[in-house]
Amino acid sequence: MELTLIILGFTFTLFSFLPFLKVPWWWVRILDFPRLHIAVILTVIVAVYSLQYATWSTSEIVMVALWVIAILNQVRYIYNFTPLARVEALRSEKPKPANAFTMMIANVRMVNKKHQDFLKLVLKEHPDILVMNEPDEAWHESVRKELDKRYPYSIKKPLDNTYGMMLFSRLKLSNSEVRFLVEDEIPSFYTVVELESGEKFDLYTVHPQPPRLMKDTETREAELLLVAKMVKKTKIPSVVAGDLNDVAWSSTTKLFKQISGLLDPRVGRGFFNTYNAHIPMFRYPLDHVFYDPAFRLLGLRRMDKFGSDHFPISITLNYEPEREEEQDVPVAEPEDYQEADELIQEGLEKGEEKNREKMKGK
Repeated sequence: MELTLIILGFTFTLFSFLPFLKVPWWWVRILDFPRLHIAVILTVIVAVYSLQYATWSTSEIVMVALWVIAILNQVRYIYNFTPLARVEALRSEKPKPANAFTMMIANVRMVNKKHQDFLKLVLKEHPDILVMNEPDEAWHESVRKELDKRYPYSIKKPLDNTYGMMLFSRLKLSNSEVRFLVEDEIPSFYTVVELESGEKFDLYTVHPQPPRLMKDTETREAELLLVAKMVKKTKIPSVVAGDLNDVAWSSTTKLFKQISGLLDPRVGRGFFNTYNAHIPMFRYPLDHVFYDPAFRLLGLRRMDKFGSDHFPISITLNYEPEREEEQDVPVAEPEDYQEADELIQEGLEKGEEKNREKMKGK
């Protein structure tokens, strides 16, 4: 048992420090996800070993100290997503917000057949904007009649490769585009949303490829950082939403925020884990909404599950540009821009390689 604890202690310590490597390898980047789990497991190992086996020789003190450092390393990443941390995105103080909208984001899971359960949830929530990730044509056919009736504006790209996307809006949309930023079979949306007051904002919806067996993350990083640079260049406020297939505390997400200057409403409030809805012990915040400091938060909540492996998430924002200076926005340093450019270039090259392979396969 003692030897088992020592082996596990060093294994999970390695898991804690491996993500320091700035590489896109899937088996490294996947370790960005379970930081809380690794911290808890290491804490148990430290407690059991200290109480049962430690004689506190110099070598044991060094070993346990290393494990504790590994725990603290994990905690420093997830701390900002606990109520102990300072809130990043401020709440609206207006008693009657007059320029508000609600957005619902849901990865419906392509193989999930509970289409009507999802539709009931949407009709109950009645969001102003609905973003669906992973719909195929079967999903489109099952919801379009009801949603087209309620939402006069939409962008649709159902696909059978788990990267389909659909957007429905009660608010007016203009300049809408379906974009393939990195890979030819992974779309993202861009549109301009007009609030009832006539004010406008850019909306980007994304769903890049996740790290998984033999699938590295170059294209995910490139897509997110390309969008971040687009946000930075625009002249009107922006909102970025979707299943980013990345956790809120990862280095990629942090870099995305620094380049874009957008806020994360989860900071100081909680994880709001959206995946995996089927496995309570292994849940992570993968579905996100980032927004310009011209908006103030009215509400953020994880909604009930409906058969997908993701929980939907709902956010309500109010447009208050007169108070945007009161919010502290993430700021990028010159080296951050250099890192972003390098990651984008690597991702675009990888995307071109994938596109050529797919064309050969056809």
